[in-house]
Amino acid sequence: MNALSREETETLDRAAAAPMLDQTIDWAAINSGSANLAGLKAVAAKLADAFAALPGDLALRNPVPGEIVQGDGSVIARETGQNLHLTVRPEAPVQLLLTGHMDTVFAVDHPFQELTWIDDATLNGPGVTDMKGCIALMLAALKAVEASPLAGRIGYEVVINSDEEIGSPGSAALLAQAAQGKLAALTYEPALPDGTLAGARGGSGNWSIVFTGKSAHAGRNPEEGRSALLAAAELALKLEAAIGPGLKVNPAKIEGGGANNVVPDHAVLRVNMRPETLEDQQRAQALLDEAVADIAARREVDIHIHGGFGRPPKPIDPGAEKLFGLVKSCGADLGFDIAWKSTGGVCDGNNIAACGVPVVDTMGVRGGAIHSSDEFLIVDSLAERAQLSALVILRLAEKGSL
Repeated sequence: MNALSREETETLDRAAAAPMLDQTIDWAAINSGSANLAGLKAVAAKLADAFAALPGDLALRNPVPGEIVQGDGSVIARETGQNLHLTVRPEAPVQLLLTGHMDTVFAVDHPFQELTWIDDATLNGPGVTDMKGCIALMLAALKAVEASPLAGRIGYEVVINSDEEIGSPGSAALLAQAAQGKLAALTYEPALPDGTLAGARGGSGNWSIVFTGKSAHAGRNPEEGRSALLAAAELALKLEAAIGPGLKVNPAKIEGGGANNVVPDHAVLRVNMRPETLEDQQRAQALLDEAVADIAARREVDIHIHGGFGRPPKPIDPGAEKLFGLVKSCGADLGFDIAWKSTGGVCDGNNIAACGVPVVDTMGVRGGAIHSSDEFLIVDSLAERAQLSALVILRLAEKGSL
C-alpha cells in the first residue's frame, strides 16, 4: 500500500463530494429504453448539460443507420438515439478513452419505472446501476481530476452511447474512432456487489436468417414445395450440434409458416452465438457459412443472412493485465481489495479491446440484479468508485504509461 499524496487526497475528496446520488436519481427517473427515442433524447440533453462542466469539444453525434429484419423477412430501418461525445486536450501526452451508455433494457411500457429505497444504503430503480449511477461517478472523477495540477498531462475522449444494450449497432464506429491512439480505456459497466470486476469476456454475435422457399398444397402437390420452415429448423439443429467447449449457440426463435395445408415459403431464424476466443469465433462463422450453403443447395431454398459478430472476444492480454494491476493497486491504496473474473457477458469493452486498447470495463458502481426489476445500487459505492477512477486517472497522467 502506498501513501496518498496531498494532491491525490484533495482530488479524491472532490470526487467523493460530487452530487452523484442526486444526478443518478434525476437521470434514472427518465425512461431511456434503447427504443425510446424521446426518452433517450431527454437523457442525452441532461448528460450534455452535466458534461459541459468539463473543458473540450462536446457534441451529440448521430448514429450509423441500422436495420431490423421483421418476422415476414422484410427489412426496415432501425432508429437509435444520439451519442454523447466529448474530446478534451487531444494534444496532451497521455490519452484515455472513457465510455458508458445511457440506454437501459426497460422499454417505455415496462412495469419497472419507479425508484424505491430498499434501505438507507440501497436504491432500487431502472438503470440506477446499469448505468446511470456509473455515468455520474465517471463525471465526478473527471471533474475532480480537472482541478488537479496533473490535468494538463492527460487528454481523453468520453463516449456515452444510446444503444449499448442492443449491441451498439449505431455507435460502434464512434467507439472505434475514439479508441484510436489511446493508452488505455475505462468503461463504466457496474461491478458485482462485492466489487469484483469482469476480466476476460467471450464474444457475441446475433443473426436474423431469412429463408425463402416455394409454397404448395400440402395434400395435392407437397413435393413441388420447398419448405422454408424445415430449412430453418435444420439449420437451428445443426448450430445446436456445435455447442461445446469454447462456443455457446442459442437458436432463439423461428418465425414463419401459415395455414396447415400450405407448404411454408418463408421463415426467419434468430440466433445468438457466443465464442470464448477469436479462434472459436472463426470456427463458428465457418460452421454457419458451410451449413447455410449446404442447406440452401439440398433444400433448394434461398437463404439470406443478416447480422454478425458485433462483440469480439476480449482476452486478458499483457496490456490489460498491467491496467488491471494499476486498478488493483489504486484500490489497495484506498483500502479495499479488487479482484476480477471471467464472464460470459459482453459490452463495449469487447469492441474497445478489439481496437488494441487495454480496457477495464467494470469501473462503475457496485450493485446487482441488473436487467430485472430488482436492480439495486449500493449508494456508498458512488463515492468509493469515483475515487478509484480519479486515482487511476491521476496515476496514468503521472506515469505516462501502463
